Amino acid sequence: MKRIFILTTLAFAAAASAADKYPLKLPTPGGEVILTDEGDKSAHDNWRYAAARRVGDMVYVSGVVVHRMPNEGKDVAAFKVQTRRALERLRKILEAAGTDFQHVVMINSFHVWQGPDFTGTRDEHFAAFEAVIDDFMKPPYPAWTAVGTTGLLGTNGIVEVQLIARVADRK
Repeated sequence: MKRIFILTTLAFAAAASAADKYPLKLPTPGGEVILTDEGDKSAHDNWRYAAARRVGDMVYVSGVVVHRMPNEGKDVAAFKVQTRRALERLRKILEAAGTDFQHVVMINSFHVWQGPDFTGTRDEHFAAFEAVIDDFMKPPYPAWTAVGTTGLLGTNGIVEVQLIARVADRK
């Protein structure tokens, strides 16, 4: 029993230690790279990209993919859940960078209109996407470019969302 307690205590301490080092901010010329968790760190080290990079008072957020997990549906309702999951991920990245959705100045979204992971129409796809975005962004809205594509890097991707945001004035 004592051994289990010690192992459990060590596991919690290791998890707390890992959580304490995130977000990790790596200095760069004119700003910093922002990595919100171990997944971001791994992507940075192995795939050569940052979850976000701040330069001056601007933050450039790499694309986050709205994707279908195994056993998730392909209908509009499932797509809304998948979109919400990706936008929550974007919120986490923005917050780690010291900003939020109200300071987003540009959205670039890349939509797989006719892919195997969504069974609705293009209009249903975009309407569902906008409905979820409305829960995260309020007027005045940022600039936005939405592009249709035949596929995204990786599997099960339906939309990739990239953001540019301004860091709020610090008082």
